[in-house]
Amino acid sequence: MDLTVAAIDRLAALGVRPDERIVELDDGRIFGVDQEGNVSEIRERAIVAKSALEINTLSGFVNYIKSGIERKDTSLLVHIKNETTVYLRGPLEIDGNRESLAVAQAIVPDFGFGYFHDMESFNIALQSKFVPNDHRAILLQVVGNVSEDNIRQTGDDGVSQAVTINQGIATKADVRVPNPVDLAPYRTFLEVEQPESQFIFRMKDGPRGAIFEADGGAWRNQAIVNIREYLKDQLAEEIESGRITIIA
Repeated sequence: MDLTVAAIDRLAALGVRPDERIVELDDGRIFGVDQEGNVSEIRERAIVAKSALEINTLSGFVNYIKSGIERKDTSLLVHIKNETTVYLRGPLEIDGNRESLAVAQAIVPDFGFGYFHDMESFNIALQSKFVPNDHRAILLQVVGNVSEDNIRQTGDDGVSQAVTINQGIATKADVRVPNPVDLAPYRTFLEVEQPESQFIFRMKDGPRGAIFEADGGAWRNQAIVNIREYLKDQLAEEIESGRITIIA
């Protein structure tokens, strides 16, 4: 290790802590301190991005990586932080920092899980914020035809509820509301399959309805797996060459 008295004196004068500093001397030479406190000369100081490029789709994220505009010859990490956030990060720098080159942030619709909504709002949300499936169709039939009469409390066994809905022009019928229901809200990137999970559906006077998450958040793990598989497929060549490593 090629050290100089000037470099050591400068580090001491600055009160440098071993895990956080890079020091440039007046003659242009650059020295770094690693986590063990060793001082070494750095031949070339890389330009580090001040902020990550913000992208809202996985396809745009993939296109940025494949373009090779930046860090073409550097091994990079794709870090899937959660179901809505994916980072492209550089290798660990000598000062302990890690550069973030880009971040993909999914745009997902907002829905108030666990809150009671009026039937009109609930109907619109089911159609616009959930992937079509059989249970969504059943709920739409219920909330779209529910009578203004009160929800029958006598038919509530704590799991299923009986509700009066309109049938035809002048007839009404009591039906059981299914529970739990399997639904797939839009909760992650649109390029991947939306995870389906169980919800508890409840209604009360108004009439108003609500759905409560009932899978303990397991859907998030499935969403991360779906994102990983999409990226593995789209970046197969970069992964094979060793340029990209996916961390999920």
